[in-house]
Amino acid sequence: QVQLRESGGGLVQAGDSLRLSCVASGRTFSNYGMGWFRQAPGKEREFVATITRSGGNTYYADSVKGRFIISRDNAKNTVFLQMNSLKPEDTAVYYCAADSGYNIATMSEKYDYWGQGTQVFVSS
Repeated sequence: QVQLRESGGGLVQAGDSLRLSCVASGRTFSNYGMGWFRQAPGKEREFVATITRSGGNTYYADSVKGRFIISRDNAKNTVFLQMNSLKPEDTAVYYCAADSGYNIATMSEKYDYWGQGTQVFVSS
């Protein structure tokens, strides 16, 4: 089992930045690719960003490319999501997830473990 706990959400204004963190425990963190997903009210959960086990490869949804940066610190069992130039449409609950596969994964079905989520609200 892998336990994931997100933090760093909050209420910000459009154009502001936030940094989300997700701390993992339970198993070797570097054995998992990590992803961030989000779910806005009334919408399905959607892929945001992912990073491979070593951190060597990343991939982003078009909607956040150039604004968000995913990174990880395997020594601290933590994955981050730096969110810049936030927009009201970024408002959602953000979830981190762990994938035991080796490749870039954008589909939620590929992920084995999920956190409880952290709320991000961006006002206009």
